[in-house]
Amino acid sequence: MKRFVALIALAVALSLPHSADGGMVTFTQGSTTVTGYLAIPAGEGTHPAVIVVQEWWGLNDWVKQQADNLSREGYLAFAPDLYKGKVATTSEDAHQYMSGLSEDEAIRILRTSADFVRSRSDVRAHAVGSIGWCMGGKYSIRLAAADPGIRAAVMYYGAPITDPAAIKQIQAAVLGNFGAEDKGPTPAQVNEFRVALRKAGKRVDFKIYPKAHHAFANVNNPWGGYNETAAKDAWTRTLAFFRKELKRASIPKGSAKP
Repeated sequence: MKRFVALIALAVALSLPHSADGGMVTFTQGSTTVTGYLAIPAGEGTHPAVIVVQEWWGLNDWVKQQADNLSREGYLAFAPDLYKGKVATTSEDAHQYMSGLSEDEAIRILRTSADFVRSRSDVRAHAVGSIGWCMGGKYSIRLAAADPGIRAAVMYYGAPITDPAAIKQIQAAVLGNFGAEDKGPTPAQVNEFRVALRKAGKRVDFKIYPKAHHAFANVNNPWGGYNETAAKDAWTRTLAFFRKELKRASIPKGSAKP
């Protein structure tokens, strides 16, 4: 495992007691420095981990809340800041920040983040997953294609992968939650991706929610597309998926299941 050079913020965060309350950390691997929000679950021992990928708004409070929610479920959750401190409050700014982020840079930050959590003594290195919404859904599945160590990938209304070679690289099980009224990705694009994943022999579980629009899972959606019924069901599916793919799969033989 690659060695990490920790900065002061990381040292402070690692000294915090185990709790569901997270904090910002910064670390460096090679030439890549990453800052993000780290939420450590309560309890001793090792934990499965999840890389939490922001929407196009940036690493805002809602994304941090999702990391805290996962931490309360027993996962070490790390949400890297892809915008390096910038958080959008308007669609214009969000579009500008997202457009200024190259896919190569995003994947480099996400892979470094996955290496970081795997290097920790409180993480089960073989039980790491990813989750993202909107832009984050796009990058959650692309991280899985770039990093064979990602065991489970959840994408909420993210752009599908269309390159067969990239799809072939995915080693993770894939869960997707999408809206029937979404214009990007459309249900047709979602179904095409599902077919491509299955054709490549991947384990996939997609659900398209009737009457749900883009960003239906975010109560702060400025376009008013929040769908409480769909959001709750999608989160229930997400937790069941991670429980199966990360928690149960990482239990040593002979141990009791959580």
